[in-house]
Parts: sequence; C-alpha cells; structure tokens
Amino acid sequence: MDAKDWDERYAAHDLVWSAEPNRFVAEIIGPLTPGHAVDLAAGEGRNAIWMVEQGWTVVASDYSLVAVERMRTLAADRLGDDASRLTPVVADATQPAPGAPAAYDLALLCYLQLPADEWRQALRAGVEAVRPGGRVVVIGHAGRNLAEGWGGPSERAVLYDPDEVLDRADGLPVTALQSGIRERPVETVDGTKIALDTVVVLRREG
Repeated sequence: MDAKDWDERYAAHDLVWSAEPNRFVAEIIGPLTPGHAVDLAAGEGRNAIWMVEQGWTVVASDYSLVAVERMRTLAADRLGDDASRLTPVVADATQPAPGAPAAYDLALLCYLQLPADEWRQALRAGVEAVRPGGRVVVIGHAGRNLAEGWGGPSERAVLYDPDEVLDRADGLPVTALQSGIRERPVETVDGTKIALDTVVVLRREG
C-alpha cells in the first residue's frame, strides 16, 4: 500500500488501530529510563503517545498525512501540555529518520510490514538514528503466523521471523538483546485467537 492507500484507510475510520500501546511495546519500553525516541511508521500514534505519557520525548513519523494529523489531534486530547514532547511528522520509514543521526536513545519499528529490501532500509534508518548504547525495538507479524497464527497480512513477503530480522541486521553495528516469537491473544467474535509476533530488541554498538 502506498501513502494514498493509507490515507484512504485512515480517513474511512475513526480509529484504525487500538488506542492502547502494543503489549510488547509496553513490556519492553516500560521499564526503560525515558529519553528521546523515534517511532518509525507510527500510524495514529498509539505507541508514541503512550511513550510520552511514560516521560519520553518522541518524534513519530508516518507517510500518511491523514494518520499524522489524527496523531496530532489524539495527542492534544490525551497529553495536554505534554503534547509538546511529541513531534508528529510525515516521512517515509525507508529513508533516514527525522532528526540528526545518532540523535535518539531508542527507535521503534512496530508492525512495519514491507518487502525485504525496503524493510532492511527501514531497519538501517532505525539503527542509524540511535546513539551507541541505544535500542532498536522491532515488533512485527511473524512469517510463522501465516500457518500457525491468526490475522495479520496474508503476503509472506512482508512478514518476518526473528532470524530474518537478524539476517537483515547483518553488517549493522548492533547486538541482539532479545529475539523470539511471542503469542498475542486477540479477542474476536469467535473467541480468543492467538497471533504470532516477532519481537527483537537490538542494541547499537559504538
């Protein structure tokens, strides 16, 4: 989907994604000391807004103008004066991240589902955005989810298992702190279903 497709999708719904942060984002980032973060492909900003509530200063980018405008509105409603610590911007996640290189303590790529070459560019952008010692948090629909899980994209080309994330990180100055497939319960009209997500945390080395 290109930016126009995403604009149309966001414009057709009051809220495309949950207002709550992703469960793994909350689990991984919650215990960290707040600093400066960049959220690449942030959508309507559910994770970025939550991070500001935890004390972070966040630049959140998405290539859908409709999503970014909605993020601004949601931030104003939820954050009040703290909305100044969230900077929503229109940007392509496969290009260098907004801001100077090595400007952030953390980069988040949450459900950024792209073909391998484009996703590798986005991962590089995330790594280059964080300073040495910073973290890159990757959460995505796993390849295994197609056969063993529920929901998510149906094209294998845009899914990735943990080993594929590590393969695409090869040659980048990072060390894996965490890498695995996690179960995510999803409530549906037919009861609870289990989705399989890839969760990888990388640390930028000097």
